[in-house]
Amino acid sequence: MNTIEKFNEHVAPTYGRYDLVLDKGEGRTATAEDGKTYIDFGSGIGTNSLGYCNDKWVEAVCAQAKSIQHTSNYYYTKVQAEFASKLCEAAGYDKVFFGNSGAEANECAIKVARKYSFDKYGKDAERNIIVTLVNSFHGRTIATLSATGQETFHNYFFPFVEGFVNAKANDIDDLKRVLDENDGKVCAVMFEFVQGEGGVISLDKEYINAIFEECGKRDILTVADEVQTGVGRTGALLTSQLFGVKPDITTLAKGLAGGVPIGACLMSEKTSGVLTKGTHGSTFGGNPLACAGGNAVLDTVLSEGFLDEVCQKGYYLYQKLMALDEVENVTGTGLMLGVLFKNKKAADVCKACLDNGLLVLTAKEKLRFLPPLTITYEEIDKGLAILEKVLSE
Repeated sequence: MNTIEKFNEHVAPTYGRYDLVLDKGEGRTATAEDGKTYIDFGSGIGTNSLGYCNDKWVEAVCAQAKSIQHTSNYYYTKVQAEFASKLCEAAGYDKVFFGNSGAEANECAIKVARKYSFDKYGKDAERNIIVTLVNSFHGRTIATLSATGQETFHNYFFPFVEGFVNAKANDIDDLKRVLDENDGKVCAVMFEFVQGEGGVISLDKEYINAIFEECGKRDILTVADEVQTGVGRTGALLTSQLFGVKPDITTLAKGLAGGVPIGACLMSEKTSGVLTKGTHGSTFGGNPLACAGGNAVLDTVLSEGFLDEVCQKGYYLYQKLMALDEVENVTGTGLMLGVLFKNKKAADVCKACLDNGLLVLTAKEKLRFLPPLTITYEEIDKGLAILEKVLSE
């Protein structure tokens, strides 16, 4: 019985997996069980932010594993204290709650938003609606699926959690309509600066400004889901910094710990006192190994010139993609790009790239690029040569 047969015998078939067994990784290159190598333009869906087995990351995680691998949150750990301090100071937030995934980070954000209004306005006010955007994606738990503004994810699992309504992304009039129709009942507006799973679609600056203006007038919290866009992915530590705004709550996950499961819900001064003893928890949240990995990621991402290089490499990749004859359009920002083709289907291109040694992703009708932030120009060129070959066939 080979690895794939053994895998399929006992692992639930919830993914459309390719017939590829990845065994090792170094830098931006993954190696399969049969020895074939692949340039990685997906980084585990934006998670291996420093690539595979980055030396400083490995050193930090292994050193922590040799020290203490887990404690419950009844106790304190030095590594979590250091990581929380480093993250909050760099991001400009007061408090953080650590979980294990983006969905958990968003669950926490939902609870903070609703409790903020509960504490301030009382239970009888029923001020608990959260406005999310059409085409959004916030996770696969029941609550975060309820928040997700895509019907394709809403089958099978009825009934969903109440208290979520959708507004059209980049439509200011529709946002105002939804807020007016639910006047006095909305506690938060939750959004992604770039809708990743929704097709790598960026929100307009004017629309972002409208969200903050309308929420400011109505004492409605702003919640930024930066699970995919955060930690340098778009060329800034937080994408909100590119827009010159500061959400009341920001969620992070994916690339934050460089490949170790983590989620983080950042709370501003306005929301930092909402979660009190017993109102939320997580057995594995703030795990020492994850925090050690997170420290290594932040040390790298926040080092001088690193984020500037992400911006430059992102623009280089954008220009190279736009120059390809088959490319209709490229969306996104930094090293988070979506490619729409003139004639070819993204899923077919993705599979052909895999066959030729390049790992990429899809997002709806687009090919999605989320390469490690440490990718080199030489590796970008090598990967694009594979893509160009595939498009010419």
